[in-house]
Amino acid sequence: MFRGRLHDARTATAVGRWLGAAVAVCFVTGLISHYLQHPPAWSADRLPSRPVWGYRLTQGLHVATGLAAIVLLLAKLWAVYPRLYVRPPVRSVRHGLERLSVAVLVATAVFQLFTGLLNIVEWYPWPFPFVQTHFAVAWVVAGSLLLHIAVKAPDIRAHWGRRSAGTLALPAEDARDRRSLMLGVGAAVGAVTLTTVGQAFTPLKRLDLLAPRHPDHGPQGLPVNRTVAAAGVTARALRDWRLEVLGPAPYSLTLDQLRSLTQTSARLPISCVEGWSVEARWGGVRVRDLVERAGGRPGADVRVVSLEVRGDYRVMEMGREYAEDPLTLLALTLNGRVLSPDHGYPARIIAPNRPGVLQTKWVTRLEVL
Repeated sequence: MFRGRLHDARTATAVGRWLGAAVAVCFVTGLISHYLQHPPAWSADRLPSRPVWGYRLTQGLHVATGLAAIVLLLAKLWAVYPRLYVRPPVRSVRHGLERLSVAVLVATAVFQLFTGLLNIVEWYPWPFPFVQTHFAVAWVVAGSLLLHIAVKAPDIRAHWGRRSAGTLALPAEDARDRRSLMLGVGAAVGAVTLTTVGQAFTPLKRLDLLAPRHPDHGPQGLPVNRTVAAAGVTARALRDWRLEVLGPAPYSLTLDQLRSLTQTSARLPISCVEGWSVEARWGGVRVRDLVERAGGRPGADVRVVSLEVRGDYRVMEMGREYAEDPLTLLALTLNGRVLSPDHGYPARIIAPNRPGVLQTKWVTRLEVL
């Protein structure tokens, strides 16, 4: 029934090496992203604010390797799918457990990659929370992959290299066909990467044909995920805006008073969990100066509250590493121009090495903790 000669262990091993590397990078960078967004209480004050481009790099890698892994997973499944039709389907308890572990691995890997793909285009046709589910299933994928590698270790060793015992037993024409297959898979991975990675790696932005975001498209030349209308921030709320800073010596400021304070400029990237990132010049007041004026002690944590009426990130807390960093700003301008409403007018947070969802827009209150 399956006459294709490349549905064999050597092809599965060759594709599996690439797929395993992509999944490993995706898993590690995903953990970094998750813990930067949702740090455990014990680590909140230890998260580093440098390098300023750290999150931009790790999240760009996360999305790029995730997209590449989709191509590699399809190639891997093509190489092994005839095994679905083995008869009898279960030959022993060990064989049954092996097939069950493979079923878990395939199901969770497909779920993880394709829900991740829908996340970067911001389409959520499911009832469960994406972030928590994506994080939990990642551990299942990692565990089932390690189990699969352990079970298949003898086959992997036998077919790992070009001169392995399993390879030498195959006809010479198979090697030529396999090289063609691997070149095709590599070309597909390269094409997907080159046409999407420009949303984060801006030197390649001209090739950004398939990514859902272009780094230059949006108000003031930057993409926007959440608009002022989607956040429920009204024109009246913006018109009556004042900044409250709560601490031992609380105070409030109008926008003009905030602009009269010492202004600082910083060139920082804004990096989104969906994989796009752009570097821009931001201008505003250092958060640590606002905290100090409210009587906050050095190293105090800060809670930031937005005008948003709804949303998971309406309230954000930043640990002392970020609050004390001289590059963490309550930004009022973007590339020398007043913030547009969609970019958080009248004031937003911009901090180094932070996910975009924590760069709170429409800030109305800072609380020194």
